[in-house]
Amino acid sequence: MQKTVLIIGSEGQIGSELCDALSVQGFKVIRADIRLQTDDAKLQYQLDATDKDAIESIVEEHRIEVVYLMAAMLSATAERHPQKAWELNMQSLLHVLDLAKEKKIKQVFWPSSIAIFGPDTPKKNTPQETVIHPSTVYGISKRAGEMWCAYYHRVFGVDVRSLRYPGIISYKTAPGGGTTDYAIEIFKSAKSEGQYTSFIEAHTITPMIYMSDAITATIALMQAPSESITVRTSYNLDGLAVSPHKLEEEIKKQLPDFKVDYTTDYRQAIAASWPESINDQRARADWGYTIHTDLQHLVQEMLTHIK
Repeated sequence: MQKTVLIIGSEGQIGSELCDALSVQGFKVIRADIRLQTDDAKLQYQLDATDKDAIESIVEEHRIEVVYLMAAMLSATAERHPQKAWELNMQSLLHVLDLAKEKKIKQVFWPSSIAIFGPDTPKKNTPQETVIHPSTVYGISKRAGEMWCAYYHRVFGVDVRSLRYPGIISYKTAPGGGTTDYAIEIFKSAKSEGQYTSFIEAHTITPMIYMSDAITATIALMQAPSESITVRTSYNLDGLAVSPHKLEEEIKKQLPDFKVDYTTDYRQAIAASWPESINDQRARADWGYTIHTDLQHLVQEMLTHIK
């Protein structure tokens, strides 16, 4: 029997590609987003992710078994709209967890982020369990969400799973207001203008992951046997050590005249508070996480496909 899944935030950077990947694997995918961008009205709903009644209605109509809650206000945007960010990021999660608690859905995926780590977290090889003092609204909401996930699993038996995504790089969908958006913008500017002004300092390193690896990891986590899942807050997920300067040097191998200027803003302090590398041994041991795309291949893909 075909399993039906609901993607809330289906038109976002991760959600849109997750919909495609799950469809290819044979799932019936119901899309829900504040924006409508498909002609298939039977399989998509315009949805405010903070509206529990609307979510419940979709779940009941389609007998949803799994919900991927991808809707969120990201780090840079959340700093400008802290109250709205908290409401969206927290209320949407609690609504979906309650539906799982009530046995109306069987499984939940909710994305966390390396934004939970703060300036006093170890910068290199950051452990799964460590000092966690987030310095942004986005990071605070993600850490709170992790604790709610663990609570609902422990107290109510909810099968909720999560990944601490690093920065995600993709050519298909525009970024949504995150601090690591520069790592997508730089490719667009390289092709269209031959120069880019980075809002992150040249040698500030943050972990990044190519979208295909992020999607593969997400699906692998959700398909793993429940007894193999030992982390119910959120799994550390490492990626590639990326800085604006590293991307600049790789791009120049194909576009020698490309130039980058550096004019930092408030996002520099956010990026500088995050780790440079992540210890993801729990993810590798529990459900077989691995990264497939190296930096050279990532740059090649982005320059080939980005518009």
